[in-house]
Amino acid sequence: MTDRIYSIETRRGQIIQVSIKRDRRLKKSSRWQWQEKDSIQLRVPYYLRQRVIKGQVDEILSQLDKQDKVARRRTDTDLQQRAEYLNKRFFNGSINWRAIRWVSNMEVRLGSCSNGGTTDGHIRISDKIRNWPQWVVDYVIAHELVHRLHANHSQKFWKTLQDGYPLTERARGFIRGFSFAQGVQIEDDD
Repeated sequence: MTDRIYSIETRRGQIIQVSIKRDRRLKKSSRWQWQEKDSIQLRVPYYLRQRVIKGQVDEILSQLDKQDKVARRRTDTDLQQRAEYLNKRFFNGSINWRAIRWVSNMEVRLGSCSNGGTTDGHIRISDKIRNWPQWVVDYVIAHELVHRLHANHSQKFWKTLQDGYPLTERARGFIRGFSFAQGVQIEDDD
């Protein structure tokens, strides 16, 4: 049962609903997590006073603004524009992420996506694929975007990806062929 709902506005102008849930299991600390695109649930100790809760809601806003600054520094403009295009064209603009960037420290993986924690919504794409055909790079971006909807490689994940990005199987074939030709193991399924 929700105790109260606060609306907060980030520096970017995003309105977020913070629903408060009193939890008898919590004794001293509170916990918050994203529920949906613009909704956070804050679980607080059952007997916590309302003015203390309000302070914790303000602290969430501060943390979100700090995370936003980090995300802006960690975003590569070319990847951001490509991800926005793919999201709009193939997924009706339904996917949200905080940062997307090229990284050089991936040996086997082509991309990764964080769900939860301080890097929630951060997508990393291996710079080793930078010169691959655009439709294959687009597949890797789309693959990581879909992880924002489905954290694992469930049937729902693959259905969403294949329904959304029409060149999925072709790109996976390219990756397998490249992997075989190079004599290396590249993880196409994270």
